[in-house]
Amino acid sequence: MSLSRTTNSKNVDDTTLDAIARSVRALSADATRIANSGHPGLPLGLAELGALLFAEVLNYNPANPDWINRDRLVLSAGHGSMWLYSLLHLSGYALPLKELKQFRQLGSKTPGHPEYGHTKGVETTTGPLGAGFSNAVGMAIAERMLSDTFSSLIDHYTYVIAGDGCMMEGISSEASSLAGHLKLGKLIALYDSNSISIEGSTDLAFTENTAKRYESYGWHVVKADAHKYGSLRTAINSAKTETTRPSIVICKSIIGKGAPTLAGTAATHGAPLPVDEIRAMRKKLGLPLDKDFYIDPRAQKFFDSQRKVRQDKENKWNKRYNSSSSQATKLKNYLSLKSDSIKWPKYKVGESIATRKANGACLQAISDVADFFAGGSADLEPSNNTKLPKKGSFQATRPAGRMLHYGVREHAMGGIVNGMTLHGGLKAFGATFLVFADYMRPALRLASIMRIPSLFVFTHDSIFVGEDGPTHQPVEHIPSLRAIPYLRVYRPADAQESVIAWKSAYGKKKDPSALLFTRQNLTVFDKPKDWEKDATKGAYCIKKQGNDITLVATGSEVNPVLEAATMLKKDGYNIRVVSMLCKELFDEQPREFKEKIIPKASKVIVIEAASPLGWDSIRPLGHVGIDGFGACGPAKKLEEYFGLSSSAIAKRIKEILKKN
Repeated sequence: MSLSRTTNSKNVDDTTLDAIARSVRALSADATRIANSGHPGLPLGLAELGALLFAEVLNYNPANPDWINRDRLVLSAGHGSMWLYSLLHLSGYALPLKELKQFRQLGSKTPGHPEYGHTKGVETTTGPLGAGFSNAVGMAIAERMLSDTFSSLIDHYTYVIAGDGCMMEGISSEASSLAGHLKLGKLIALYDSNSISIEGSTDLAFTENTAKRYESYGWHVVKADAHKYGSLRTAINSAKTETTRPSIVICKSIIGKGAPTLAGTAATHGAPLPVDEIRAMRKKLGLPLDKDFYIDPRAQKFFDSQRKVRQDKENKWNKRYNSSSSQATKLKNYLSLKSDSIKWPKYKVGESIATRKANGACLQAISDVADFFAGGSADLEPSNNTKLPKKGSFQATRPAGRMLHYGVREHAMGGIVNGMTLHGGLKAFGATFLVFADYMRPALRLASIMRIPSLFVFTHDSIFVGEDGPTHQPVEHIPSLRAIPYLRVYRPADAQESVIAWKSAYGKKKDPSALLFTRQNLTVFDKPKDWEKDATKGAYCIKKQGNDITLVATGSEVNPVLEAATMLKKDGYNIRVVSMLCKELFDEQPREFKEKIIPKASKVIVIEAASPLGWDSIRPLGHVGIDGFGACGPAKKLEEYFGLSSSAIAKRIKEILKKN
């Protein structure tokens, strides 16, 4: 059953499309000129494409930007934001003209690059080139999963606008390769092929045959003239009839088209058009010479007439959604992402288990009762313990599967997880080794900027990876993740804490989570009665021998610290041991709670097998950790070598206390 094709039953006439395109050019040129910064080249070069998309192709309702069955449009080439803002304003989104006049200004709804959650109609935050492309792949995966389950309710396309820069970035290649493998037939990339980058012609660095590359990925490739409606319409219709392959429409365009002397040059890419050039452009396009932010009345009249048409189409969909059908009932549950019947695993004191295995048990517990839970690893499922055996693999021939195989594509995996999260209706995760968080840091950062609840699982979280050596042993990664605003970093000390970490991360409705797990076994240690309540706030006190000295430890270091505390007690030291499950959560708590866990007068020492950066908020006297990189060798040997055994920790603590 086809639900979401074009809004109009017939093609929009060229006169109306021209009026829209002229308006996009006028608004974009004026906004960048007044801001004295911005990128007018793309908005001018893709004005015809924008007119066709918003007037004829896209299925959307400006009155409800969050309608789950809308087509998604991602501007991966986010520097061309005025193209999107102009079209959102013209088509009736809640983006008044006064906001376009405040382009790139503090507090406006029209920032330099599109920001999700800030401007209605913006599907994802873009700017780092290629990131939006990977988000679009994630959205298309989500649509494929949901449409298989809800065939009478979910049926829409994902479009992504990508430029030459997006094509050069590695993340686009990673994401495109996976999209081709998965045969995402309702993913359509519109490639703005203008052969210009900031430095000049793309011949300086980019001479590959992009069409052949995408053919090798398994994509349907079609070419179009970006300035001819008939050519664009034919190409997009061809893409929409291709059901077994994603499509890329290579739109040959002229950057800055409409600018009389600068069109086709790098001068239009990242700088406003000069005043004289804008005046000449207005004359060339038949626009009023003395009117800024001109909108052709025919464009406004068309979009005004479309609002009821689009609302009526959503209303028809709403009747199905509000029915008592089994699909409608189930979709409501998916969209709420609620699952109150998870049977979390339980562990006994004394059990010895790697937290990565406890992670796997938690993933399975969620998956057993939450059909909307989906994700997997970057070719590391046996090591990350992310198998969802009851759900099966998501493949082109098995869209009902919920276990994703991202391949060795960490960067794209992060962007795809974000895209699935942004789409709605699914709770998504991706997993790899902690050391490879470096490959996906841009995606982690964007998830945090957007404050979306993406889930990122990282195993093999320390030098205790052992024989793989320093290339696979994270040292600086824990503090580097903690440095990202709004990203909550959980490092559980045993299997019981792993369950609490997953409960906390799974229940979040905003902000991403990074869950860090060990390769090696950790012993489940005895805890006080109220530990879970405090642990959900980020930290709790395990051992209370006194308030003079507080040892704050995380993850695998908690067990040896508990042993070190016993040794120090024999030497007359009064020790408190605190497990810091999530520093970000702890830092958010009221002063009273923080001082209950770490008394104000207590001398604080942090023990963590990582770089010592990032602990300033608890004012430690010192840090027991790693000052350089790791080394190749068995984990037990490394523990002794780097001074992280219980006896070595006790000795180092004494040295720190003597100096202070």
